[in-house]
Amino acid sequence: MKSEDQLPPATRVGITGHRTIPAAAFPHVRAGLIAALTVAGRPAGAHRRPLEALSSLAIGADQMFAEIALAHGARLTAVLPSADYERTFATDERVLFRKLLDRTHRQVVLDYAEACDEAYYEAGTYIADHSDLVLAVWDGHPARGRGGTGEIVGYARRRGTPVSVIWRAGVERDPP
Repeated sequence: MKSEDQLPPATRVGITGHRTIPAAAFPHVRAGLIAALTVAGRPAGAHRRPLEALSSLAIGADQMFAEIALAHGARLTAVLPSADYERTFATDERVLFRKLLDRTHRQVVLDYAEACDEAYYEAGTYIADHSDLVLAVWDGHPARGRGGTGEIVGYARRRGTPVSVIWRAGVERDPP
């Protein structure tokens, strides 16, 4: 992760990240998200807008980010890829998804009836387009599918949105 001095001031922080975070990376990722949101949420002046956190609320990095952002007083915006997005979660995964969804300040549901790779891509690009900073819980490898973390990081960088990568060096994700 970049040092606090290198992070741009932000009022809208988005997340892109892996659904599975290895145990060896988990504490580092959590600490990195906390540090980044602490810096982003620091008032820079009397006219600073409240911190807004944008997340698709997927399991893994998205939900970890959303929980930490809420704990830091951020307004949570859920960017849902499709009208049926909730059905993509296993029964036990829906509990935290619903809990976070209930705490959102705003929900953006993209114009897809069913979840698909293109809907995931559109959700990721929406987050990049509407963020002053994108936090990427990313191992640095190419995306495993359309809308994957590596693809969204590339998109954000091409459009000029600052990206701060959070990952523990030397830790590999499980193979697909």
